[in-house]
Order: sequence, then structure tokens, then C-alpha cells
Amino acid sequence: MYQNQQQQQGYRRGGYYNDRYDRDYQHRGGYRRHNNYNNQQHKRAKPPQSKPKVVIDMNDDQWKEKLTLPKADVRIRTTDVTDTKGADFEDWSLSRALLMGIFELGFEKPSPVQEQSIPSVLMGSSLLARAKNGTGKTGAFAIPCLEKCDEDVAHTQMLVLLPTRELALQTSHVFKQLSKYLNLEIVVSTGGTNLKDDIIRLQAIVHVIIGTPGRLQDLNKQGVLKLAECRLIVLDEADKLLTPDFLPAVENLLQATPADRQLMLFSATFPGTIAEFKETWLPGAEIINLMDSLTLQGITQHYAFVDESEKVHCLYALIRKLHINQCIIFCNSVNRVELLSRKISRLGFPCFYIHGQMGQKHRNRVFQGFRSNQCRYLVCTDIFTRGIDIKSLNVVINFDFPRSSNTYLHRIGRSGRFGNLGLSVNFITNEDRYNLCKIETELNTQVQPVPAEIDSKLYN
Repeated sequence: MYQNQQQQQGYRRGGYYNDRYDRDYQHRGGYRRHNNYNNQQHKRAKPPQSKPKVVIDMNDDQWKEKLTLPKADVRIRTTDVTDTKGADFEDWSLSRALLMGIFELGFEKPSPVQEQSIPSVLMGSSLLARAKNGTGKTGAFAIPCLEKCDEDVAHTQMLVLLPTRELALQTSHVFKQLSKYLNLEIVVSTGGTNLKDDIIRLQAIVHVIIGTPGRLQDLNKQGVLKLAECRLIVLDEADKLLTPDFLPAVENLLQATPADRQLMLFSATFPGTIAEFKETWLPGAEIINLMDSLTLQGITQHYAFVDESEKVHCLYALIRKLHINQCIIFCNSVNRVELLSRKISRLGFPCFYIHGQMGQKHRNRVFQGFRSNQCRYLVCTDIFTRGIDIKSLNVVINFDFPRSSNTYLHRIGRSGRFGNLGLSVNFITNEDRYNLCKIETELNTQVQPVPAEIDSKLYN
């Protein structure tokens, strides 16, 4: 909890603590001339010595004992990640170098979507996979595709398309961790960054490209994106990528790949547009659907019926009462995000905010800061509903209720990641009653009124 008044002012100015970043910048040398910095002394200083890397003998029978494994997660998990057939990652003849990355990332056993998807991808099948948010879909395509990539082949072998910049950065981080002991070059390219930098990076050998469709289409038009031999294509959050905003760029990139490509689509929701896309691009694809009865398992849903003028007061009461590790608060517009974040800070709860109209460097800083638990609260638009994985996030509050069941599903899916328990609280005004009934019907669920006490065991 931040008590210092100056810190609160810093959050109110820009959604993150500006003064602290200014001091960090000054410490790194940004203000040397203004602070009588001794440049000569700085030049003579020796660079910090990096720690020697631990080299693990992959041929040693005791290789597992030498891995640096993360602390085991002992929280209760729901059956949508535990109800498997008992497979292990070692059952699929994966390379030991890849297995080492899998275990060091904290993966212990395959989840149901991984258990079904990994063998199919390894066998060369195109795939449509539908599974609940937070059940391991990224691992379901990253693991088999990395296994199929050959470090000795000097061209791009895999393309991963994602709808948001933050999700692309997060996915690239997972790929780099999994391929820690593989000699693969992985590049992430998104909008909001310098196009020339991406062009320069793509001049070298790149095995895996991860990015957003608009930026990758621009690179393809520049002639620097070499996809003529790229046979592994993944569309993550496919329902969003097949909307009119993204579909032209997606199809343009697919046309640049060979006809015998292996195309994989992953999402929690598959609207009708996917059926038409499947007929054109995946006529013989295997279909995996794990969403018949597990859509909202592990997430406790409540609503509070309030007037618009009472929302901030109700939010304050919730924040004071709930056992929040980290919380995302969703609004339906950019202006409401900035206004609400200032009000929350004035109430004594410093928070970050993020929306699509912010500069990319600012967005990256807020995203990384929230992921590293520098702040407990984040106010945002629907830019943060897609695939963002933060393990400590246990509460989602819909300050403004969403208008569609897909948006609702993706929003509350930010909590309860990988079978853990989560809580969603929805503020319902008189105008939202119809949307609430519609979403309950479409998702075959029931949202209960907020009780006087919510058992913390339901979302921790």
C-alpha cells in the first residue's frame, strides 16, 4: 500500500508513478549534465560482471535434478486443467532441450487442451482448438511447434499472429523461456515500434516470428518478411483475428505462405465467422472443443445493482472488503478509464491504467509493471481482455458491464488462470439488466447478487 502523498500525485498524473521513473532515468545517466555527473569517472568504471551461465549436460541421466525449477503452485485447481488422461510431456518424444525449458517454466503435467493438441500438431494436422481462458493454450501450440522447428534451417519456419501488442510480447516471452536451451532465433514485431528496427532484425536468420497482423503485413509489403517456406502458422485469439479489423491482413499473410502450411487456430470463443474461414483455409482441420461444460468453472460471479452515481462508492466498499492480490477494473471507454483511475488514487489506492490510445512505451511500462506486481489495481478498456496471464490476479470488477457474452467471458477469464479460483463482480445499472439476462442465457450460467460476505477461499 502506498502512503506517501507524492506517490499518489504521481499515479494521478499518468496512470503510473512518473516521479519514480524519472529518478530511475536519472540514475541510469539521463540527467548527467544537469547533475554535475563525472563523465570521465563513469567511463573508467568497469561494467558489472555477469554471472556465469549454468550449463546442464543433456546426456546426463540426472539432468532433471540440475534444473532450476520455480516454486510449486499449491493452490486448488479446477478440473478443466486437472481432468486429463494422465499423459506426461516425456510421452511425446520431445527433445531433452525442449523438456528442460518446459520444466523450468513450471509446467508439470499437460492440461487437457495440451494433451489433445500437442500430439495432433506433432503429427502435422491443422487444428481448431477451443478451450477456456487460462488452461494452457499457448503451451498447446508453442511446445509442438518449437519441437518441429529446426535450428539448422536458415529461414522462417513459424508465424504466430495475435490481436494485441501486449499479448504478442507475453507470448514471445513464453516462447523464449520454452526455447531457453534451443538455438532458435525468435523475433516479436508489433505496431507502435520503429519499423526500421524490425526490418534490420529480419535481415538476419529468424526461425520464429510473433506479432500483430498490421505490422507483419507492412513488413511483408516491404519484402523483408520471408514466408515462402513458413509452414507453421498459429492464430491465437482467433475469433478476434477473424473480425473485419484484422481479417484482410491475416489473409494477406496466409497467401504469402506455402499451400501445404499447417494452420492452427486457438480461442475460447468460436463465433460463426470461423466456420466460413474454416471452409476456405482449413477444410480438413481437426477440431478440439473443451468448452461444452467448462466455460466458467472456478470463477465465482456476482453482481451489484447500483445507480451510476453510486458506482465509485460501491467500488470503494469492495476494495476495502475483498482480499485482493491483484485486480483489473474494466470500463467501456478511454475517458472513463482515466477518470476512474484518478478517483481510485484519491481514495488512497494508487493504480495503473492502460488503454489503446496511450503511447506504446507507456503501455509497455504499465503492462510490465502490473505483471511484476508493482501495483495492485489496474483500470483498463477491453485491450486487456485477450490472453493476458497474471498468476496473482484473483479479482475482476466490471465497473461498466460489457455488451456481449464474448467480451464478458474474456474479461472475467483474466482471473482463475490455469485452474485457480477467481472472483468477478459486475456493476449493473437499470440499463444493463437486459445485457445481464442475455449473457446468462448465452453462457448458460447464473450470476448471483453480491452477498454480505464473500468467502475468500472462493477466489484465493
